[in-house]
Amino acid sequence: MIDLVGYGAFFLTIALSYAIIAVGLNVQWGQTGLFNVGVAGFVAVGAYVSAILTTPDAADRLGGFGLPIVVGWIAAGIAGAVLSYGLGWLTIRLRSDYLAITTFGFAVTVQLAALNLEWITGGPFGMGFIPRPFAASADDPFRFGLLNLGLTAAVLLAAYLVVEHLSASPWGRVLRAIREDETAAVSLGKNASGFRLQAFAVGGALMALGGAVQAHFIGFIAPENYLPLMTFQVWAMLIVGGSGNHRGAIVGAVLVWAIWAASASVIGTVLPAGEQARGASLQIVLIGVALCAILLLRPKGILGEKRVVSRYLGKSAPEPARQREGTLAP
Repeated sequence: MIDLVGYGAFFLTIALSYAIIAVGLNVQWGQTGLFNVGVAGFVAVGAYVSAILTTPDAADRLGGFGLPIVVGWIAAGIAGAVLSYGLGWLTIRLRSDYLAITTFGFAVTVQLAALNLEWITGGPFGMGFIPRPFAASADDPFRFGLLNLGLTAAVLLAAYLVVEHLSASPWGRVLRAIREDETAAVSLGKNASGFRLQAFAVGGALMALGGAVQAHFIGFIAPENYLPLMTFQVWAMLIVGGSGNHRGAIVGAVLVWAIWAASASVIGTVLPAGEQARGASLQIVLIGVALCAILLLRPKGILGEKRVVSRYLGKSAPEPARQREGTLAP
């Protein structure tokens, strides 16, 4: 029973770290309509920045700063925001398909840089000895898992409350207006490029923060962790959960990660050892099937975006008004 709870805590910690990343993507796409297919690049930046600042001294790469984990997480979020702002400043005026190509190129560049700049990132050997929260409790997997789950959930809750507040503010309403009809928003005096750039930076900061949280929980990162497959996973999480709804992004992250973990377990059990590497591609197939099923049954996702138009639109007239209309009818 304790082992089962410990595994559940491990599973949920990873899923909630992905939920932080999915919420960041929701700010960019669900709220603003910015088509970012370079999610893995921003996640990698956050993971490596935090790891470099917090790891002990290493002879073969940059590091040895030994700063507290919270400093690494803050620095990761800042680095993600700055890089997002810089990339957005260059590309935010592009149409969605060109923006997608640019962000994809950014993600590939980051992954190749992590692979080849061994004196900074450790290259293909990755970076180990990343400090883990509550490392003193590592000898007790049950307690260690629950403490890390609580910490990750607290970070996710803080991120959720911030983006919910922003979404309900005039800033969030301007983002939705730009997403729905940019011409109308500009005609009302709103700087569409400026608002989109801000949303892109906020989303990038959350993606980098999620990458840092994930890196410190696992304790090891390598360039192959940040392939385009990660971008596909996060997009699937957002679409399954419901684009435009932050709670939907969280639900989608947990559900898709559950499908991914369960399918990996089934493949490891059913297929022989020599075929498991090839059988791993079935995980992508299962995610694709789940995505198609969700889109067919619930086109807006499990928790779609709430109506942002007047809540009275389309409702029938009040009863007294209908009675008055009835008395005047011939």
